[in-house]
Amino acid sequence: MKETVLITGATAGIGYEFARLFARDQYNLVLVARNEERLKRCKQEFEREFGVAVEALATDLSQTTAVKEIGQFLEERNLAIDILVNNAGFGLQGRFLSSDLETELQMIEVNVAALTGLCKLVLPGMVARGKGNILNVASTAAFLPGPTMAVYYATKAYVFSFSLALSREVRRQGVTVSVLCPGPTKTEFQQRAGVRMHPLARLLMHSPKKVAAIGYRGLLKGKKMIVPGIFNKGSWWFARFAPLWLQLFFIENFHGGSDGQ
Repeated sequence: MKETVLITGATAGIGYEFARLFARDQYNLVLVARNEERLKRCKQEFEREFGVAVEALATDLSQTTAVKEIGQFLEERNLAIDILVNNAGFGLQGRFLSSDLETELQMIEVNVAALTGLCKLVLPGMVARGKGNILNVASTAAFLPGPTMAVYYATKAYVFSFSLALSREVRRQGVTVSVLCPGPTKTEFQQRAGVRMHPLARLLMHSPKKVAAIGYRGLLKGKKMIVPGIFNKGSWWFARFAPLWLQLFFIENFHGGSDGQ
């Protein structure tokens, strides 16, 4: 019997590439995203090209009812989730004093609350069956404090810490929990977040296809922490050993300078 994978943010960027990889390897899919038209196109594409079963649910994870809606969707279709990929997330650049609170609260809902809720939704079934995999997509932003993107960096720090702790809790119950920490990636994230890209970031950006491939391999191997690329791995060591003042200075200027422009 084919295993079933639930992927959030599945119609673009890293999420779309994850969906293609799983479909290619004959996993059935449950795709969750906001854009219903994109979902329909992805469903048709993967069913036609790979012959897998695809369920699609258009819902907004920034709404507090979204996780319950997903749970009802799975229950109505009698779907057990073998692999969860919590990929959906977004950011916002700007100083906290002048940034939009409503957008930041929605960000916390998507990046933190929905991700946590979906883990809570699928984990009991995985433990009962004695097998399962969860991949939470964080960021190299998880390693550092993020002046001018303070809330976004904080949400990814939560994802990183939560994922590693959860991996420890379930390690003897047949379930693996992995956290993927990509750096700058060529997706819609930058445009939506209003990020001013540093020239170095542009130079070092990975394609979503490459990031997803690395994450996919790491997930199936049961790796706890997956960091694509040498520069991104360097971010981890920088966060561990650089003085805090230097971390704050670097990130603030990496996102446009101390004046926030």
